[in-house]
Amino acid sequence: MDKFAVIDTETNWNDEVMSIGVIIADQGTMEKTDSVYYILDPEYRVGGMYSHELRPDDRDVRVTDRRQALTEIKSWLQDSHVRKLFAYNASFDRNHLPEYADFEWYDIMRLAAYRQYNPAIPDSADCYKTGRMKWGYGVESVLRMLRGDRCYSETHNAVLDALDELEIMRLMGHGLEAYEIALLSCGKGKISPKAVFTTYDN
Repeated sequence: MDKFAVIDTETNWNDEVMSIGVIIADQGTMEKTDSVYYILDPEYRVGGMYSHELRPDDRDVRVTDRRQALTEIKSWLQDSHVRKLFAYNASFDRNHLPEYADFEWYDIMRLAAYRQYNPAIPDSADCYKTGRMKWGYGVESVLRMLRGDRCYSETHNAVLDALDELEIMRLMGHGLEAYEIALLSCGKGKISPKAVFTTYDN
């Protein structure tokens, strides 16, 4: 079974990662097959905007130091034969997790923010010539569009947000091959999301 992972991080007031949530999903169904959630100690003790959503006492959370957490997550991903990491605004998560630079990182936002990839973007949306929305393409706004649910609120808990980001992928209905344009590193035949977002959106 081909698998990929969706990863999300939350940071503290010092811009340090204080929690990591990872969902492993089946490439064919886009459904979750496994998940892990880590809170990093001592970083979480600093506090952050979403500290109230950390839930350190939950049964399925592991509280440990950064080195141990990243080592365990990496081993778990490798045991599951996962090489592709997906995230929403993925450059943020990748930049905060340099230890995972050897994985392939893909930006879900690169498709979700564009009219030609996201069927839920309304005709009335203000978009650049490239098709990208000029505003309102965060996780909360996009999932509200895709679900048709104006009451949805993003949790800002790393593992729950990763699950929501997986749902965005599932609801948009694209196979993983469509995300080749969202590969973060610039290589042959690949487009950097930074280049797309800053150079061509006029």
